[in-house]
Amino acid sequence: MQPKKILLVALNAKYIHSNPAVYSLAAYANRGLTKLISLIELTINDRYEDILSGILSRKAGIIGFSVYIWNADLMQRVMADIHAIAPEVILMAGGPEASNDPETYLQWCQGVFLGEGEQNMRRIADWVAAGEPIHWEEMEGVAFCGEADESGRCQSTEDTSGSIIIHQPGPTSVTSMDEIPFLYDELSPFENRIIYYESSRGCPFRCSYCLSSIDKRVRYRSMEIVLRELQFFLDKKVKQVKFIDRTFNSNWHRSLEIWQYLKDHDNGVTNFHFEIGADLLKEEEIALLQSLRPGLVQLEIGIQSTCEKTMDMIHRTTDNQKLFENVKALRKNYNINLHTDLIAGLPCEDYDRFKQSFDDIYPLDADQLQLGFLKVLKGTDMYDHREEYGLIYSSYQPYEVFATKWLSYEENMHLHKVCDAVELFYNSQMFRHSLKAMLPSFAGPFAMYEALAEYLADHHLAGIGLSTKKKFEIMEDFGREHDLPAEYFTYLAFDQMLHMHQSRRMMAEETFEFPEGTKTLRFDYTRMHPVTAEAYYEEIGKDLDSK
Repeated sequence: MQPKKILLVALNAKYIHSNPAVYSLAAYANRGLTKLISLIELTINDRYEDILSGILSRKAGIIGFSVYIWNADLMQRVMADIHAIAPEVILMAGGPEASNDPETYLQWCQGVFLGEGEQNMRRIADWVAAGEPIHWEEMEGVAFCGEADESGRCQSTEDTSGSIIIHQPGPTSVTSMDEIPFLYDELSPFENRIIYYESSRGCPFRCSYCLSSIDKRVRYRSMEIVLRELQFFLDKKVKQVKFIDRTFNSNWHRSLEIWQYLKDHDNGVTNFHFEIGADLLKEEEIALLQSLRPGLVQLEIGIQSTCEKTMDMIHRTTDNQKLFENVKALRKNYNINLHTDLIAGLPCEDYDRFKQSFDDIYPLDADQLQLGFLKVLKGTDMYDHREEYGLIYSSYQPYEVFATKWLSYEENMHLHKVCDAVELFYNSQMFRHSLKAMLPSFAGPFAMYEALAEYLADHHLAGIGLSTKKKFEIMEDFGREHDLPAEYFTYLAFDQMLHMHQSRRMMAEETFEFPEGTKTLRFDYTRMHPVTAEAYYEEIGKDLDSK
């Protein structure tokens, strides 16, 4: 009898994304089985009929779904419809959303993976190749229906509440990082897409809002393997490699060795993204990072809050003074794209205290200031304390908080408007100089973006798509409405020249009345700074490329 085909399904948020989980499961389980497992990647923006038909057209006897916060609603709809259309097909689910809510997915699925799944996927592949049913009861790290027929299908999926069996993850469900095959020997599926790379699993920290805090065991891929695989990306000159290690520099000797290797073997093209704890950086790491080619490395720094009481409540230890010093040192040469993160809605942080956190980190001058809102995820310590903290949050993905004991719904909605203003004017990186010239006219950074948010609301501009030209018009009108000094308008015109040029006009000249004197500048739109994304410019007769 021909073994059933196994299909793994990923629904990504955007086309440029990929799902390393399904690639890892397939690569690990397929070894020696002539690719019994295949996969399909679609996006949540695809037409629903195309998603459904694309999956069913593969004629798989077993389908596994990779479920995350951004695709859970759509995945549940797909599962329910496939269960109705092809009830003979065995369905499985995994990923954070399914792992922490198996009861929901067992309405349609015969099994749910809890945690990582390489070992269990290999067992299933072996059973299928041998023509055997899936022996859910023999696996660790799975939830399944206790009443099943000989094929492994639940006899009744209408009400599974009395028949669910949960086998928690154990030693046999954990895979050595060195045993996981390299996922990118064939690069054609990843053309024009971000490549995600995993050199470790687990996180040494225990942030109460994060699912990564559940697994505190950090396991590393051998350095010899990591460097060999990074060299592959460098040789192929891929555009970006994004490390998905939760805190990349938790082992500073390891991070230093990897960053040194990237410097020594830099191809001048590839960008590497890392999520780090900035307060953990050693002097040697900072010195090395300061010496890298502009654009080689991008760092994401999760600050979340500067309130010490809040950090204690979420079980996160951070030395703010050390963090600020290190980020300022990283910013010194403007060679690294820096992202800093804050989270609104955390315990003990009301509106005014969040404002203080914002004002504390704004002077760090990061390229991106990412303002997120607390997600109350099943399986986290935050979820367990939801009543104590007075958390009111959406019952639908992404479970975002509406209000807390410290933050009202109205204040939360106002923060959303401020965050939109930050996204439009700060994170676009088009107003770096004019925003600095604007700031002295307001009580502080947060107050400035509050005023911008109010302007957008008053002029019915909030929540709509704005062209680059329109953004500059808004900033000019805003400046006149608030009677900003002439210096502001000079820097606004300068920013506009850095980021806007007429069609087919690759070089341009403009004269500016800067506070320090009149300057005529030539702008070169054929080149863009790899970190600040600005056109290069020079003063006529003087080379200012290093600006």
